[in-house]
Amino acid sequence: MQALIALVAGLLFGIGLLMSGMANPTKVVGFLDLAGNWDPSLALVMAGAIGAALPAFTLAKARRQCWAGCDVALPTATRIDAPLLLGSLAFGVGWGLAGYCPGPALVSLTMGSMTAVVFVAAMIAGMAIHALLTRPRSPA
Repeated sequence: MQALIALVAGLLFGIGLLMSGMANPTKVVGFLDLAGNWDPSLALVMAGAIGAALPAFTLAKARRQCWAGCDVALPTATRIDAPLLLGSLAFGVGWGLAGYCPGPALVSLTMGSMTAVVFVAAMIAGMAIHALLTRPRSPA
């Protein structure tokens, strides 16, 4: 049942990304280009997403289990530290250069975009490097 719910949620998310233009790197870069030919239309998409997600997160915070039966696992970290800042910087630079963030890149990957293939390969390499650098070390 959890897999079916995840599939439906993923499909809805992907359709939403396609319909909103978030899977179009040109549109995303146009949104991020504040000093150039700025396209503010994605700001409405983000405001709508926040408005839709806020009640769901408020409800999730009050629950221990989700409707599919799995535990609710929301982030608990509140510190702003170097890893958070560096990760945010890497995310922002990658988003600005490629016009993709992970979700839209995966959606574009399913549509055969070669740019998305390169982005997802780089994303997986970055995740692997992060896993190597942050893995717990066994005592010698």
